[in-house]
Amino acid sequence: MNSILSRREFVKTSTLALGATVALSRAQVSPGETLRIGLVGCGGRGTGAAADALHADTNVKLVAMGDIFADRLQGSLETLTKQDINKKIDVPEKHRFVGFDAYHKVIAESDVVLLATPPHFRPIHLQAGIDAGKHVFAEKPVAVDAPGVRKVLATCEAARKKNLAVVSGLALRYSNAHREIVKRIHEGALGSLRTLQANDFRGPIWVKPRQPGWTDMEYHLRNWYYFTWLSGDFNVEQHIHMLDLCSWILKDEYPARAYGVGGRAVRTGPEYGNIYDHHSVTYEYESGAKLFAACRQMAGCSNDISVSVAGEKGTAALDRRAMQIDAAEKWQYRGEKNNQSVTEHEELFASIRSGKPLNNGNYMAKSTLLAIMGRMATYTGQTITWEQALNSQEDLSPSGYTWDAKPPESPIAIPGVTRFV
Repeated sequence: MNSILSRREFVKTSTLALGATVALSRAQVSPGETLRIGLVGCGGRGTGAAADALHADTNVKLVAMGDIFADRLQGSLETLTKQDINKKIDVPEKHRFVGFDAYHKVIAESDVVLLATPPHFRPIHLQAGIDAGKHVFAEKPVAVDAPGVRKVLATCEAARKKNLAVVSGLALRYSNAHREIVKRIHEGALGSLRTLQANDFRGPIWVKPRQPGWTDMEYHLRNWYYFTWLSGDFNVEQHIHMLDLCSWILKDEYPARAYGVGGRAVRTGPEYGNIYDHHSVTYEYESGAKLFAACRQMAGCSNDISVSVAGEKGTAALDRRAMQIDAAEKWQYRGEKNNQSVTEHEELFASIRSGKPLNNGNYMAKSTLLAIMGRMATYTGQTITWEQALNSQEDLSPSGYTWDAKPPESPIAIPGVTRFV
């Protein structure tokens, strides 16, 4: 396909192609009926999501897969068929779809669609799934810019009216331990909350060097993590887990304003695109609470992925080592541990079969905006309000979705110079 397809035409064409499939959706599915699963985005996270989904329910089957790259799809299928879920996989050649339009072909074959492409595509794919009357699992984050967030909010409201499930990949909300400690905080174990500290300090991850023959678009898509238009920057793509946990603790209150610092200290080469390697953001809330959120991806540094909470009655620590409350009544979680990534699919399928589908749309969209708001603050060096972030007109979309289309320009943000849009 050589002609450039605009974003608006891309969405319109795909929605029309899906129109005939609406009649296939079902509001309720009996326990013994097989749910057909389709996977859109066959990278590591997509492969993991498919495996989790297939482990989560007895009567599910993976029937369709789609990716921009044929090699990614084939590698994912080979990985999945080597696992103990292989009897639940039935993806014939005709249901292996490759290209920018692969997602709507997967949706047409499925009852439940797993969306795990780079985050830029989530608003488009989510809308297509809901327009087609399909239930959706959407990996985090669900957008990279405010227009995308607004689209997701509208789509999830449409899903609610259609009685369709939308379950988020913000898996901590499906963790037994996290559910119990957040419940106790909500019941007043710490009293009024004053400060929260969210850390995500980890080492570097993969990088895909550019290969001869790749167009600019292919290079960006292969190396997607390092381009803001595709990933949102790593404080959006990964730190969102800790930010969403803090929002949950705060009963989904969102901040009045944010300000912070960030930059590139070690990831300075062109292979690292235009994202930062560290961010530190302060979020201020009308309640008086403050959230200090810091993230870093650098080799040779100490690691810490945790949330700490301080209230008028004591403190709480939420990390991989322990879940505990230090107040007048001390408490530590000693209950059953679960695989949160499987539980989210178990509850998704159970809700579909009951006719009472889950809809995580509000918090998954707003926690995504919370992360984007932090990036806006670090990129510009300005104080950004929630209303500014939500109503931002910055659209990070490319001019078209073809291999020869030019990706968005990607200058590295300079605080004090880069403008808020």
